[in-house]
Amino acid sequence: MLNGNGNGPLAGIRVIDLGRHQAGPRCAQVLARMGAEVIKVENIGGDESRQNGPRVRGQSAYWVQYNSGKKSLSINMRSEKGKEVLRELVKVSDVLLQNFRPGTIDIMGFGYDVLKELNPKIIMINVSAYGQYGPNSEKVGFDPIGQAMGGLMSLTGYEGLPPIKTYFPLIDRITALHACIGALAALREREISGVGQSLEVCLADTGFTVNEIPISAYLGDGQLTERPSQGGGSGIVGGMYETADGYMILAAGNDAMWIRMSEALEKPEWATDERFKTRSQRQENGHLLEDEMSAWFKERKTKYIIDYLSSFSIPCAPVNTTEQAAKEPQLHERGILEEVPDPVAGTMWVTGKMIKFDRTPMVVGSAPTVGQHTKEILQELLTYSEDDVAAMVDDKVVETS
Repeated sequence: MLNGNGNGPLAGIRVIDLGRHQAGPRCAQVLARMGAEVIKVENIGGDESRQNGPRVRGQSAYWVQYNSGKKSLSINMRSEKGKEVLRELVKVSDVLLQNFRPGTIDIMGFGYDVLKELNPKIIMINVSAYGQYGPNSEKVGFDPIGQAMGGLMSLTGYEGLPPIKTYFPLIDRITALHACIGALAALREREISGVGQSLEVCLADTGFTVNEIPISAYLGDGQLTERPSQGGGSGIVGGMYETADGYMILAAGNDAMWIRMSEALEKPEWATDERFKTRSQRQENGHLLEDEMSAWFKERKTKYIIDYLSSFSIPCAPVNTTEQAAKEPQLHERGILEEVPDPVAGTMWVTGKMIKFDRTPMVVGSAPTVGQHTKEILQELLTYSEDDVAAMVDDKVVETS
């Protein structure tokens, strides 16, 4: 499937992606999946994340995941000619995304005040660690700062353990979605006002939003949310249990589910016991049932437990390893990851159709080689001549492949 083609809901929207690392490029990737033509602007030699592991048959899985479905324009942004190319591209685009350190894009000559002069309809997405203003705006940071600063790490894991960071970049992913939602809203508002605008999101802000309920409780009346105790006792309202062949997660939190859980475990007396009648009582007294419940799970295999509890409409799932997750029918039947052609590895598995549109389906494309679309963009979109492009290649202003 050709990059930038298709009839997705954003077909006809052009995005300039100056993003680096994860949060910015992930936002642009989602826009590409929805049919936008996303032009990834890379340095001569390619974006630094092309070197990130893990690698599949010589190809960076990191690069492919965040940049599949995009076009590659490789230019020297430090040269005046390279900046001229970008200025011309701004004039014919709808969105520009960047996640340089605050102030850098202004020094480069592409702050929003410049962009809106070039194109009053342009929408600028700014992604950063701490925001474009505020007490920490000049600091640099990555995903873990959001997990740490917002309090999430202090509540992850069990009581007595050090704070725990999630393995995958949770804050980057949510920040990318915040940026994407903001872009979609700005595009909608532009239909009314006729002009674009600048918007910003940051990792630190996202970190506070993922811990919003405990923070709200504390600010409201000083309530402190505690980490669960070691073991499965908290599983009475939702937690993990060891099984005979692995682990499973249980989410039987509300009162109706607790009654069904009592029935499934053949303990009807638990449903009427005053100590366990409400969610808060179960959370407070769950330790009284921990040994008996843990033993029940540990005596049975995961698949049996999932099938059995599901028959009682109790939310539960296996705690899969990566290998097990990769073999799940849910992943494949719903196209969450799809295998696409790749110029280096032959094929690669990339994030697929995470949103199901019934008329305008998502578009899943391949990751481009460095400068793969440079000639196309310069000659067909910006109307530079073949000689102009050849001269820029000779002067190392652009790179083609």
